Amino acid sequence: MQRSIIGLGEALWDMLPEGAKLGGAPANFAYHASQFGHPAIAVSALGNDALGDMTVQEFDNKGLNYIMPRVPFPTGTVGVTIDCKGVPTYDIKTDVAWDNIPFTKEIEKVAANASAVCFGSLAQRNETSHTTIMNFLDTTPDDCLRIYDINLRANFYSKEIIENSLKRCNILKINDEELVIISKMFDFSEVSVENQCWILLSKYNLDILVLTCGTQGSYVFSPGNMSFVETPIVEVADTVGAGDSFTGAFTASILSGKSIKEAHRLAVDVSAYVCTQKGAMPKLPESMTSTL
Repeated sequence: MQRSIIGLGEALWDMLPEGAKLGGAPANFAYHASQFGHPAIAVSALGNDALGDMTVQEFDNKGLNYIMPRVPFPTGTVGVTIDCKGVPTYDIKTDVAWDNIPFTKEIEKVAANASAVCFGSLAQRNETSHTTIMNFLDTTPDDCLRIYDINLRANFYSKEIIENSLKRCNILKINDEELVIISKMFDFSEVSVENQCWILLSKYNLDILVLTCGTQGSYVFSPGNMSFVETPIVEVADTVGAGDSFTGAFTASILSGKSIKEAHRLAVDVSAYVCTQKGAMPKLPESMTSTL
């Protein structure tokens, strides 16, 4: 049985100025990983409502596999406003379906056969989904890539959730703004950004730490090595989902046997392309997806 890349957590609709677009970081991640030929599954929960039906239809149209039990809560939505630089601001609705993901037998089976799983902080804001995510991670094989895309949103995180997640992951994805918050939270903000990353890598015994800094480039740290790639200058439509596409492309590359440097380069190019498109899940050019 072929192993799958899993995006675990929120599945929701970004209510953008031009209309609703399907989103949610784990679903975005799974979709982009799947474009490189890897089996991928988005795992979340949906409501028994029109948006739930639309979610299923959209995933079917995109050819993305999913496990999303229907629960007695509304399908998640996020109000998104975009500033003049294309940077989004989010109004994330609470007490929704993805807050209540059950740990079903089907989800447990998928966890036991995962080659990689990406999870974040946001979907852990509610105890039900938090417990499911922890159970999922504890069920994955020893060689599974457990990617913690920290994804801090509003006040939907705590030191306890972050520390528990860091202890369960082997790859951390974080951006420069989130690193400021984490370094203050864990009392190492006085050292350089580079040393902050080395501290996290060492303290939590990580295999890889990815730091993205928007237009200022991105870094990938691994024991004894650091990779830096500049961010390409592109005409930005919006940045929604760009980070998720980076993580999806990077993960697919590593699982395909590429070096960290090669995976980093592809991830940067993919996320730059996604910034030129509207919404979080554009179809990538074949010139990109055929590289693996």
